[in-house]
Amino acid sequence: MIDPESVDARGPAAVVDPPVTATVGGADHHGRRLNRGGISWAVFQGGRDPFIILVTIYIFMPYVAATLVGDPVAGQAVISRWDQYIGWAVMLTAPFLGASIDKLGPRKGWLALCVGLMVPAIAALWFARPGGPLPLTTVLFLGAFARVLFVYTEVLHNSLLVRAAGLGAAHKASGLGLSLGNLFSVGALAFTAIAFALPGKVDWGFVPDAPLFGLDPATHEPERVVALMAAGLLASGSIPLFLFTPDAPRTGIPVARAFREGAAELGRMVRTVGQHRDAAVYLVSRMFFVDGMNAILIYAGVLAVGVMKWGALEMLAYGVLLSVFAVLGGYVARWLDGALGPRVALQIEIAFSMVGLLAILGMAPDRILFFWPYDAAAHAPLWSGPVFRTLPDWIYVGFGFLSAVFITAQYASSRTMLVRVTPAEQSGAFFGVFALSGVATAWLAPTLVNLGTELTRTQQGGLATILALLGVGLAGLFFVRGGGRLEREAA
Repeated sequence: MIDPESVDARGPAAVVDPPVTATVGGADHHGRRLNRGGISWAVFQGGRDPFIILVTIYIFMPYVAATLVGDPVAGQAVISRWDQYIGWAVMLTAPFLGASIDKLGPRKGWLALCVGLMVPAIAALWFARPGGPLPLTTVLFLGAFARVLFVYTEVLHNSLLVRAAGLGAAHKASGLGLSLGNLFSVGALAFTAIAFALPGKVDWGFVPDAPLFGLDPATHEPERVVALMAAGLLASGSIPLFLFTPDAPRTGIPVARAFREGAAELGRMVRTVGQHRDAAVYLVSRMFFVDGMNAILIYAGVLAVGVMKWGALEMLAYGVLLSVFAVLGGYVARWLDGALGPRVALQIEIAFSMVGLLAILGMAPDRILFFWPYDAAAHAPLWSGPVFRTLPDWIYVGFGFLSAVFITAQYASSRTMLVRVTPAEQSGAFFGVFALSGVATAWLAPTLVNLGTELTRTQQGGLATILALLGVGLAGLFFVRGGGRLEREAA
């Protein structure tokens, strides 16, 4: 059986890689620790992931919605429209790239092409300022272009996992990559806050008197500089992989033929899964709830800027706190999977994510959970710090914690669930379609958010549509047999 921890991918390539012996990759001959090939593979993820955290979720795109568009509601509508384009592009291309990768042979050249295009596209976002040289459409195109390439880098990077770390240490490299992605992201957020956002706002000894490098908050340079940071981290994090991580050998298959055969492989995988009812129902359900989970992560920042009126400093603090607390999700998933089984664990995780989303939709600076008015002038600040000084702020943050923990837990429980409802001898095909299900409906959540925003002319109305996606996914799990506690299923 394929270890799901070694199939951390967004494309079928993670499971159609030809058998590779444990000695190929980046572990020592005892499999106890990673060598530089496996570590370099993990460092790449550490350099790549901050793009999503800094640019897509917490800082740059909320800045685009609130400042470049000038109206958070219209900004959410515009961003969700472009997210549809991203979803369609990913759905139509990424699965075929993944299924064709082994026939294409070496991956580093393709990966270098993606990184070489991503770095300048991300860095160019620095020029996205009101009245600047980049029109809004160009800014959104560059962001979308980089997002699509990001998915391609995931497929290519994940397909190198076994070659980088070996079969025996793949889980170590995968875990290290996730940890480094979180560590680099939190570090970048914290550095941005201390170096650029806090100066002039607090009298703390470790905070400079003025923003470093002369960045001007009046022209939103602290928000825009995260694009340069993300581009720099991606470029520097790529270097060790290109130098030290083993590549796949040449196959001699022409590119066009490789993609034709990859499409046929993809079709065979889907047909295999269709012969197993419970796995098929589960994977269809997952298409809905994972799309909803992703949407919460992407749009919660835009909602906070527009509804809670948070600025760059609040969003930096929010990003740091949620990124740290999200680590608990892995432990929550492990406990729920063991105590209740992954199917019930997933149902609980989806339900709590729905509760968290519903709660933040009911928040505003002058309102708590839809029904309780709050007058900030009538209440003393909860503390004297520079951010989150009111009760609505902290309640919003608290429900953000809830969502972050259970969304992270869902990603872990999803893989465990697939292992439990699929035959071991066909795990490759099932994990291939599992990866496909993560991108097949990537266009659906942005479409619903855009439709809800346009119809209600509110950000809350747009994000409320995500509840429908999560609800459909949750309901589908009730029709899946299996995935209970191991003792009960064995009885």
